[in-house]
Amino acid sequence: MSNYTVNHLQHLESEAIYVLRETAAQFGRPVLLFSGGKDSIVVAHLAKKAFWPGKMPFPLMHVDTGHNFAETIDYRDQFVADVGANLVVASVQKSIDEGRVQEEKGPNASRNGLQTVTLLDAIEEHEFDCAIGGARRDEEKARAKERFFSHRDEFGQWDPKNQRPELWNLFNGRKAPGEHFRVFPLSNWTEMDVWQYIKQENIPLPSIYFTHEREVIRRGGTWLAVTDFITPQPDEVVETRQVRFRTVGDATCTGAVESPAASIDDVIAEVAAARQTERGTRADDKRSDTAMEDRKKAGYF
Repeated sequence: MSNYTVNHLQHLESEAIYVLRETAAQFGRPVLLFSGGKDSIVVAHLAKKAFWPGKMPFPLMHVDTGHNFAETIDYRDQFVADVGANLVVASVQKSIDEGRVQEEKGPNASRNGLQTVTLLDAIEEHEFDCAIGGARRDEEKARAKERFFSHRDEFGQWDPKNQRPELWNLFNGRKAPGEHFRVFPLSNWTEMDVWQYIKQENIPLPSIYFTHEREVIRRGGTWLAVTDFITPQPDEVVETRQVRFRTVGDATCTGAVESPAASIDDVIAEVAAARQTERGTRADDKRSDTAMEDRKKAGYF
C-alpha cells in the first residue's frame, strides 16, 4: 500500500474548503466579501472548488469606498462576469449622502473607517447572517485573535474575549436573532502561503500587485499613490517610482513598496526576504497602536 501524504498547501486548501462547506451548511444567507484583493480572490477561488460543479451558494459583496484603484475595480467586474456570481455593491458614498457617516477632512482623510457603517447596514438590509472574509491571523495582532467562526452581536460588534472555542474543527454557528458571524477560511494561511497557492493554481491577479511606474508621494513613512483622492501637500514631492502593492484597499491609505517584482516568482522571493508585514504599508493601521482592534470591535472587517 502506497503512502498518502499532502503538502502544506493541500492541507490549507482542504481546511479552507471544509470551513466554506460548514458555512454553507450552518447559515441561511451567507455572503462573501470581495474587493478584488488577492486574499478575497483566493477565498472566491476556493469557494468555486468547494462547490464545483455547482455555483457558489452565496453572492459576493464589495464595500465600495469610492476611492478605489481602477485596476481592482476592473478585475472585480471581470471576475464576477467570469464566474456568473451575483455582486452586491455597498456604497460608502451612499452612506455619506444619507447622513449615516460623516466624511473626514484634512490631508490624511480616509473613507476606510467609514466602511464599518456601510457594511453593517448592508448586512441588515440583505439579512445576511454570515460574512466570509479573507483576513488572516498573520496580518495583524488583532486579527490573530479571530476564530474561524467569529461571532458578532446584534450591533455588529466583536468581543475578542467572548468567542467560541473551536476544538477538533467543530464550529458553533449558533446565534440569536439580529446577530451574525464573520468567517475566515484563510485564518491559518500566511502571505507566503497565499502567493504560493496563487502560483500553484495559476490564479490571475490585478496588475497592481506587480511592478509598474506610478506617481507617488512620501507621507508618514509610506509611499502613497497620487490619485484624485490624495492631494500632495506643499512640502511633498511627487515622484515617479517603480512600485507594486502588497495589499490593496482604499487608495487614500494603502501604501506601495518599491519593487522590481514582475512575476509571481519574483514576488515570492521578495516576500521571503521581507522584514515588514504587508499591513506595514497601511496608513490606517498607524493611527494608533490598537487601530485595527478598535475598528474591528465596532464592526469592521
